[in-house]
Amino acid sequence: MSRLKSSLAGAVAIGVLALSAVPAAAQMTKKFEVVGTWGFLENYKQFESKLWTTDLPKASGGKLTANVKPYTELGLKGYEVMAGLKKGAYDVVHALTSYSAKASPALEGIDLAGVVQDFDTYRKAVNAYRPIIARELADKYNAKLLNMYTFPSQQLWCNFKDKSIKSIPLSALAGKKIRTYSRTLGDFIEGLNASAVTIAFAEVVPALQKGVADCGITGTMPAYNAKWWQVVTHNIRIRVGYAATFTAMNMDTWNSLDEATQKIILAETKKMEDAVWAFEQSLDQKGMDCNASGPCDKGEPGGMVPITPSAEDQKKVKEIAEKVVLARWAKRCGQKCADDWNATVGKVVGMTAKP
Repeated sequence: MSRLKSSLAGAVAIGVLALSAVPAAAQMTKKFEVVGTWGFLENYKQFESKLWTTDLPKASGGKLTANVKPYTELGLKGYEVMAGLKKGAYDVVHALTSYSAKASPALEGIDLAGVVQDFDTYRKAVNAYRPIIARELADKYNAKLLNMYTFPSQQLWCNFKDKSIKSIPLSALAGKKIRTYSRTLGDFIEGLNASAVTIAFAEVVPALQKGVADCGITGTMPAYNAKWWQVVTHNIRIRVGYAATFTAMNMDTWNSLDEATQKIILAETKKMEDAVWAFEQSLDQKGMDCNASGPCDKGEPGGMVPITPSAEDQKKVKEIAEKVVLARWAKRCGQKCADDWNATVGKVVGMTAKP
């Protein structure tokens, strides 16, 4: 081969390698029907809707667009959306693992109440458990997992008649009716000798107002945005969960896409995932501040009384997580679930699930 031909061949090879390092341009045009989470919360406003209306169209040169609406606009409850995705009623959903666990208890395994108390550990757990989530969504819902992210930490928000109380032990919650939204949270509440009451997020404020529930569980900023501070007095700052959330596409829709389009979607959903994790860690503290005395750049501080759990109560949380929450979940999910969890999340948190 001449020196010229050799140089040209080398240039072509380098060019091919360079092109393979960036996502290929979309070869097809597609408009997706997408269901997002709650329209008044940051995850939808800043990330979910933006992914489909701005980021994906831009990355695809306008070929990939979407009609995206949140649960709140569609009148859907979080428990309902995955059934609709499986039937093909829409192409993509943003959904919570705990809300989707009826068909697959294994999905609960990434958000077991009280098991993880910090964001860094939680992200490691999510990454470890991701293959199990992907498998369960494919098997139970005919869905392709695109990404996984979180809400602010889920904490306890309670009504006590005397707002001057600055210290409340967990034992004081015994006998109270506490709003939950998942089986694992219900197990945790029962571990406190309290009663779990399942109430949809949109219905919690009137339930707290009327005394249908004495306390509720939700994320720190969601509690502020939904104005829980108008109807409860105290925030007990124990992280009982993170409302693990995923983006999933109907598998038939996914399989109908060409490889270039799939690569663009995976690249953009990964960018969104990373951005949400970084955002939520700072939002978590902002939510606690806004519900208490501030500072709050979202509006008027809520004036709740913050309760920091004692070392004894932190020990109690771990005990309930291990002996009640994890044990009950392993029993209802079975040995295969326990083995999968022990090989993934269990290694991250130093716990063992035993059916």
